Amino acid sequence: MPITEVNYLSVLTAAVAAWFFGAIWYTTFSKQWLAALGKTLEQVKAENAANSRFRNMFPFILSFVAEIIMAMMLYGIMTHVGAFSLRSGMISGLLIWLGFVITTLAVNNAYPMRKAMLTVIDGAHWLGVLLIMGAIIGVIGR
Repeated sequence: MPITEVNYLSVLTAAVAAWFFGAIWYTTFSKQWLAALGKTLEQVKAENAANSRFRNMFPFILSFVAEIIMAMMLYGIMTHVGAFSLRSGMISGLLIWLGFVITTLAVNNAYPMRKAMLTVIDGAHWLGVLLIMGAIIGVIGR
């Protein structure tokens, strides 16, 4: 797939939608997520108070850049599969999540003995991200 053939509007739209989904997701589940991390809101605020503004913003910037890359890769996979539709996009997102994302999260959280709820919350977030990206790319990608 030549880079000139990529539908960048679909990639950017998918990344923006996924980023906003993450903001809503983690706002909704912030208390549960912090509990799964074993931290309180006060602890996080104290830790962040010592950081520069850029350091505190960096995870949000990194998330957006990562989601652009994820959307590009999903677009590339869908191009190689040859199917652009709502259904194929969501199936592609689900299979990528099942094969690569949730498995990686589970392993990475198991070794440091993190609470299973952290994997559930983060894993469900990334499932939502990939389903949203797949749907958007599937519908407007071609």
